[in-house]
Amino acid sequence: MFTIMAEFIEATEYLSEIRPAVSIYGSARLKPDSPYYQLATDIARKFSDAGFAVISGGGPGIMEAANKGAHAGKSPSVGLNIELPHEQSGNQWQDISLRFRHFFTRKVTFVKNSDAVIVMPGGFGTLDELAEVLTLIQTKKSRHVPIILVGAEFWKGLLAWFQDRLVTMGLINATDMDLMKVTDDPDQVLEAVLAFYEDREESEEPYQSKSDEDRMFYL
Repeated sequence: MFTIMAEFIEATEYLSEIRPAVSIYGSARLKPDSPYYQLATDIARKFSDAGFAVISGGGPGIMEAANKGAHAGKSPSVGLNIELPHEQSGNQWQDISLRFRHFFTRKVTFVKNSDAVIVMPGGFGTLDELAEVLTLIQTKKSRHVPIILVGAEFWKGLLAWFQDRLVTMGLINATDMDLMKVTDDPDQVLEAVLAFYEDREESEEPYQSKSDEDRMFYL
């Protein structure tokens, strides 16, 4: 329990002023010669130059690509590291590096500090992170942030299954599918996130009525 508390305190101390921020999820196993690695690097660089801190899991693969792109840009590159069989050490591209022993605190830190979530191809861990964010937004236990899936060919089978099984059987609402957008274009990823907040700002009450947490995005 004390370890969990300490991890929350440290994360809050280091990340409370790092806003706006985008989290990039994806496989630790994809190598630098993977087209998805380069795509993640390009996306992270665009967000960094646009003023977003970029948060990754701090390990190799897509996480390294995200930190590398962000490190080359104007905004902080953040790694939330955890020791796993395929992630023995953190990557070198982190301006802020935190280490976690518990998945629970690490996942909460991702969600709490993310104004957008970009999901690249990945395995069980990536799917778990995607499902967690979708569930929290669907059940209104977390604020609504844009979720962008990158890799249309990779995701199309899963999305078709969601539609054919989950929606058809009434296990989720058809509108839940709108929580996700799919694109392979780095510029469109950034534009989708910016458009999400522009649309929400236009549809809501004046700025003064926003919650403190939402207001942070605009500062």
